[in-house]
Order: sequence, then structure tokens, then C-alpha cells
Amino acid sequence: MANQNLSDAKKKKNDEFYTQFHDIETEVNAHLEYGPDVFRGKTVLLPCDDPEWSNFTK
Repeated sequence: MANQNLSDAKKKKNDEFYTQFHDIETEVNAHLEYGPDVFRGKTVLLPCDDPEWSNFTK
């Protein structure tokens, strides 16, 4: 039963609920506070199935 939410999400097409935009934004901002050029010249791989719907590509 503990994994029921994740199991249900896996079955659904749009399962981005567990990677909220706010969480991504907070993490990226923490890196930018560390150094404003931390992402300059880097390739960032995004763990998403569909870039049009993923919170990672917003």
C-alpha cells in the first residue's frame, strides 16, 4: 500500500506530480546562489518523458 501512489502514477500518462516545479526551481536557485555561472557552458540532462509537459523543461 505504501507504493500505491507511485504505482498509480506509473500507470497514468501524466505522472509529473511527484516532481513539482517549485522543487525544481528551489534546487536550481540554490545552485545559482552558489555561483551565477554554474550552468554556463554545461549540458543539463533533464529526466522527463515528454518535454512539452515536463516541469523540468519549464
